[in-house]
Amino acid sequence: MPYKRSKLELYLEVLDAIDKGIGKPTRIMYRTILSWKPLMEILDSLREQRLITSEKKGSSMIYKITEKGKTVLKYLTRAMKLIEIK
Repeated sequence: MPYKRSKLELYLEVLDAIDKGIGKPTRIMYRTILSWKPLMEILDSLREQRLITSEKKGSSMIYKITEKGKTVLKYLTRAMKLIEIK
């Protein structure tokens, strides 16, 4: 049976992709293996929490991680490594 990712893991994967310089939503979607609607919900939530910012460039939106987002990503990634979730 395939492993189902938790919400926390999905949020961390999106933050990690943005932190690595992937800023366009379509690229984030492919990198994190998410469909469009769940990705947009996650991006909206991350933006509301001020973990990412967005800016319009031409006809597309570009996302960037904030300092707060980098801190959250660092600590939660470390915490995920400390606990095994099965």
